[in-house]
Amino acid sequence: MPRRDAGAPTRPSVPGVKHLIAIASGKGGVGKSTTATNLALALKAEGARVGMLDADLYGPSQPRMLGITGKPETRDGKLEPLTGHGIQTMSIGFLMDEDTPVIWRGPMVTRALSQLVYETRWDDLDYLIVDLPPGTGDIHLTMAQKIPVSGAVIVTTPQDIALLDARKGLAMFEKVDVPVLGIVENMSTHICSQCGHEEHIFGQGGAARMAEDAGTRMLGGLPLDIRIREGADSGRPVLVEEPEGSLARAYLGIARSLIQALAAREATSDGKETRSAVPEILVD
Repeated sequence: MPRRDAGAPTRPSVPGVKHLIAIASGKGGVGKSTTATNLALALKAEGARVGMLDADLYGPSQPRMLGITGKPETRDGKLEPLTGHGIQTMSIGFLMDEDTPVIWRGPMVTRALSQLVYETRWDDLDYLIVDLPPGTGDIHLTMAQKIPVSGAVIVTTPQDIALLDARKGLAMFEKVDVPVLGIVENMSTHICSQCGHEEHIFGQGGAARMAEDAGTRMLGGLPLDIRIREGADSGRPVLVEEPEGSLARAYLGIARSLIQALAAREATSDGKETRSAVPEILVD
């Protein structure tokens, strides 16, 4: 796999965006998109200006998860992002019917992704969260090699099969020189709503071991909880529906760990002490 600097590709900055954070997973079904949505809302709750780019072109889900309907307007040749719960959002899902499949080859996907990134009028964002599709394909390579990604977050479950694929995703980012800021373990534990018994039904400690082996951070864990699923389906995520609840606190903790990881990465970039571009209000 070619490294990001092979052939000196151009990676122009994205107007109106300070940091692009890619949210990735090695396989589907681990809760990557739900994590991306609530992480964006958690960063907003911490005082940041946040956007969401739905880069899962084959299965866009952010319009539904953020409760956004309608089509974006075009002004001066650029798309105006739609806003859901204070999050500036762009998705291929806004541009076609929800039931229409995207049947595109790699070059078309690559071109569409670049257009969504650079031809959207992002308004002074501290963070643009990028919800990537599962796996390690064309969209990931385009994002890594042609777009200035500040760092990636890997979402996995404790299950061995999920961790196996998550390691592949992490290795891909390492090969293209995109820093992995940390790992989020989704569905870490389940607490019975009837009796309160806690059980690690998908295994225990897998993401923490993976983070240690990879020399990156364990950003936090999230429980298997029906409220997370209900919030995603209804367009009212848990950060909106229960902003003071235990689930919201878990996402806020992950958001703070992410902010710290990004600030630490910038402080040691190229082996030099540099002033962090992360807003001071967000660094605890």
